Order: sequence, then C-alpha cells, then structure tokens
Amino acid sequence: MSSPFAEAAHSLFGLMLTPAQETQFDVLTRELIDWNAQRINLTAITQPHEIAIRHHLDSLSLVPYLPSHAKTLIDVGTGAGFPALPLAMVYPSLTVTAMEATAKKLMFIEHVAQTLGLTNIRTLHARAEDVGQDNAHRGHYDVVTARAVARLPALLEYLLPLAKVGGICIAMKGVTAHDEARDAQAAMQTLGGELSDIIEIRLPDIEEAHYLVIVAKTHKTPSLYPRKAGTPTKTPL
Repeated sequence: MSSPFAEAAHSLFGLMLTPAQETQFDVLTRELIDWNAQRINLTAITQPHEIAIRHHLDSLSLVPYLPSHAKTLIDVGTGAGFPALPLAMVYPSLTVTAMEATAKKLMFIEHVAQTLGLTNIRTLHARAEDVGQDNAHRGHYDVVTARAVARLPALLEYLLPLAKVGGICIAMKGVTAHDEARDAQAAMQTLGGELSDIIEIRLPDIEEAHYLVIVAKTHKTPSLYPRKAGTPTKTPL
C-alpha cells in the first residue's frame, strides 16, 4: 500500500516511487528533523507532513520538466539539499551537484547521502560567482536549478553560466514569478538565455501556487559573467 506522499508524487508528477525510495524519503525527513533540532538550523518547516509537501513534493515538481537526456544537474544555493537530494533519490542515473556556501549544510547533505547509499550526489562548497568562472563547472551542466536564492534578474547571472548550450535553468519561484521573468528579459538576452516556460505548480494543503521559471541556454555566456561576488544582486542586469 503506497503512502499518501507516494500517491501524491504519482498523481501530481507521474512518478512511481519504489518502496525503497519511499523509505529513503522517510529517512530524509527523520534526519532533517533530527539535525535541525540538535545541530544546525536547516529549515523552519519541522512537521513531517509539511516537510513531505513543502520540501519533498516541491522538489519533485521538477521531474516532468527535466530533459530525458539530462546526465548532470547542479543545484545552486541548495541549503539543506532541496531539490538536490530528492532529485538524486529518484534519478540514480543523474549526477547531482549540491552547491552551497554554508559548509555545515553540506555536512548534512553528505551525511544523508551516505546514510541512504546515494552515489550520484556531489557537494560543492563555493559561491555561485566563483563557480561560474571555474572551467570545471562553467558550461558543464544539462540542468541548473535554484530555489529561493535571489530575484530572477540576479539569479540568472548565477545560473546561466553553468548551463551547457542546449541545457536549461529552472528557477523555483513564488507569486512574483511572472513579474521577475519580465524584469529578467535583459539579463536573459545578455547571458545567452531565452524564456522557455513558466509552469504553475499546485501542492496539497498549500493555498498559494508555486512556479517553475524555465530558461533555455541558447548561446554561450560572455566571459564577463558572472561578475564578482555581490555585484549581481547589487546591480542586476
């Protein structure tokens, strides 16, 4: 008998979780609550039911929009590992890089990966402005994701340099998604991106809609970008 969480993942996103994956999500929930209470502030959401919706299902909302050929994904400013950890759990063939500037949050992700036996997740302790100028990562990823990092005009300067031409960036946004996408038109043009779609996501027991802003990487990003740390948010394109 599937759990309500697994049934929601199937009905909302067409995802059939295996019993082993259901168990992995239960363990992730438990570890998140435990670490949050005893070690480091990872999330303000601390009830299992809310975690299942606002972290797990929210992360899985990307599943229908990931290209079938995608082999590499980087999650910029991953925090406690969302959407990086859930995506790594349901896509064993996808190499997921969880990038975060706070080392203690990466310790949690590494602990969970080890506990769950996930071999397809990597952690990267760095700032997006530096990684975007690193040839090991620049133009390397099929999919670049971010959740609640910055407004889109600034955020795209962190994301688009990391995407391959032909790849996509997915920004997980709230009610301001359409306004931010409009304001980011100049940034997209400058950075080699093009708005592909804005998808409305409705999750159980949450009144407000969430949105996925999908930006296609159509051209190489000029070498000037991303600019030095702090500049994209202070003076967005």
